[in-house]
Amino acid sequence: MRNGEAMSTTDTTRVDMKRAAGVYRAMAAFDRSITFDPQLRELVKIRASILNGCAFCVAMHTKQAREEGESERRLYAVSVWHESPLFTERERAALALTDAVTDMAHGRGVPDEVYERAAEHFDEDELAQLIWAIAAINTWNRVAVTSHMVFPEED
Repeated sequence: MRNGEAMSTTDTTRVDMKRAAGVYRAMAAFDRSITFDPQLRELVKIRASILNGCAFCVAMHTKQAREEGESERRLYAVSVWHESPLFTERERAALALTDAVTDMAHGRGVPDEVYERAAEHFDEDELAQLIWAIAAINTWNRVAVTSHMVFPEED
């Protein structure tokens, strides 16, 4: 129990994914190799994590976004970015691409207009980095949700 509340199944980790140390290190190295704009990258990670229901990653990346200088107000607005005036057109294009890539399971793929909008705001290298960043966080989300990774209490 925590704070008088019953523990849910997500209060304990199912499996320590670091036990497959080589794979974990390779994935972490892959993630570190993505050199895309750090502040925007954290917004992308938060958005995908919200869509994937990954509490571990939302907690981790909101903390990292604050360390990158992101404001609380914008962090709160990531979940409703469509309705928020707080994001630039470039950020909106990245978040729209994040939504489309993260929701590919419904058979829609990435609509041309979403891709073209992103391509207007990012050069080819940046766009490739953005797509890799979205792919990486979606992988991390699936690992964290499946294994019930638990983010530490407030530090």
